[in-house]
Amino acid sequence: MPDKQPDNSQLADFFPIVNWLKNYTRRDFDGDIFAGIITAILLVPQGIAYAILAGLPPQMGLYASILPTAIYALLGTSRTLSVGPVSIAAIMIASALATPEVSALGNPVQSALILAAESGLIMLMMALLRMGNLVNFISHPVLAGFTSGAALLIIASQIPQLAGLKPPSCGFDEACYQNYLQGVNVASLALSISALSLLIFFGKPLSKLLKKTTLPLTLITAISKCGPLLTVFLATFATTFFDLDSGYKVAMVGEVPSGFPAISLAFIDIAKWQPLLPSATFIALIAYIESVAIAKVTANLRGEKIIPNQELIALGVANLVTAISGGMAVAGGFSRTMVNFSAGARTQMAMLIAATILGFSVIFFSAWFANIPKAALAAIIIVAVFRLVRVRHIFHTLNYDRGDGIAELVTLLGVLALGIEQGITLGIILTLTSQLRKTSQPHIAVVGRIPQTEHFRNINRHSVETWHHLLLVRIDESLTFANVSYVEDYLADELSRQPNIKHVVLIFTSVSDIDATALEALEAINHDLQASGKTLNISEAKGPVLDKLAKTDFLEQLKPGKVFFRTEDAAKELG
Repeated sequence: MPDKQPDNSQLADFFPIVNWLKNYTRRDFDGDIFAGIITAILLVPQGIAYAILAGLPPQMGLYASILPTAIYALLGTSRTLSVGPVSIAAIMIASALATPEVSALGNPVQSALILAAESGLIMLMMALLRMGNLVNFISHPVLAGFTSGAALLIIASQIPQLAGLKPPSCGFDEACYQNYLQGVNVASLALSISALSLLIFFGKPLSKLLKKTTLPLTLITAISKCGPLLTVFLATFATTFFDLDSGYKVAMVGEVPSGFPAISLAFIDIAKWQPLLPSATFIALIAYIESVAIAKVTANLRGEKIIPNQELIALGVANLVTAISGGMAVAGGFSRTMVNFSAGARTQMAMLIAATILGFSVIFFSAWFANIPKAALAAIIIVAVFRLVRVRHIFHTLNYDRGDGIAELVTLLGVLALGIEQGITLGIILTLTSQLRKTSQPHIAVVGRIPQTEHFRNINRHSVETWHHLLLVRIDESLTFANVSYVEDYLADELSRQPNIKHVVLIFTSVSDIDATALEALEAINHDLQASGKTLNISEAKGPVLDKLAKTDFLEQLKPGKVFFRTEDAAKELG
């Protein structure tokens, strides 16, 4: 008997579903079944729309909403994350497929399947290397700039669809655009305007109206999130009833095969993997970061915990499964997750229910999807991603931190002007450069004592006591090769301005480490001060720092300088 406990524990670690399933209640099921139905309603139009956005057959979006969703439910640590096709991944797939080296490979469906498989393998490799915390290395401003830029690209790609036009190829030729706009399909435009109006009404206006009634909040959420499905239904009905397909040339989704595709590895072509690898790496990175960020939002609201490394495993396996089952790359979707959460989902059972409903739809009702007008799907995509455009956030970030604000702005412009991969790479480089600049120029303050206290503060911010022959300097950063020269220059400037100084005290309250280069610099500073008849002293150094210094002869070299436990002790003895 005692041997089984570790096995159960290991099983629960790899299959988090075990943790919540053993305590599953009827109350949980009531919330999950309602949320599952609502999320399934949202998955149908989104699955088709995001596949078309990626330039893929519509069924690939539907397939990506079934098995991968179920796989994440088994392996994921978020109880409410909705995994499936998402707009950001779709535009990244479209961007990858449009590059000359990838388009030259032919067969975009096969390339998309390879992208999904490679993304899954990359995530699993990251999990194997325990790289779950990689999410912390892309700053929020860069992610916000990337998301805004990608959302603008998505909107721009869908505007022609609203008017029944093909993507323009006029460049800067004004006359070409005049001819291009003459091809507007009036019926498609009317459908688009009607769809946009309905979707906008089903947003905040309808929610505000329903909140004035006595309806429960979960039902209000359910009704307000039915907009996409109702839009698709009404647009399909109008198209069929008025024969807009043949009579007015309104573009349709076209035939969607019924049933599931055969599980297959036939898409594997090793010769095509290398050209697709860079794009797959970016898709894997962004899919993981977006998914974990979304999962943390809902987990924090309920006091639950997300395990980043397990998320890599769950998303990695989900992407491998979507590849072998004929779907596109998947990630956690913000809008679906929030709908799932708001509708009362308690566990991933809601997504298992949603996947089951979608599976039945693909088997029995796929013929109904053929007459969905692409203009209505374009409207759904635009309304879904419009909230991701956060230009005002850039000004807020600029006001708070100029370096982060510039990185966010450059990322957005880079995505628009250079491309998705290049834009986010530029943003990451700028963020790291800004961080290195901050580290290389640490905050340093000359401090004095606040009268009648033992507190020492910046002389430029507070009224403090100082001593004409004692210099107290607080360094608010660890000392490394990157910043020790700045510290040396700062001390030299202060000593040149105050020639009467006899004792220098470096306050190490915020110093957590001193590397080898910084140690050599400190030794040089001490030597120069002693040569000029001054002493170097240290106060309030942390234990680990003193442990490192004790391994050298620096503390011996410091004499007659001392190491003080408190800055107050240094001030009393030297001041």
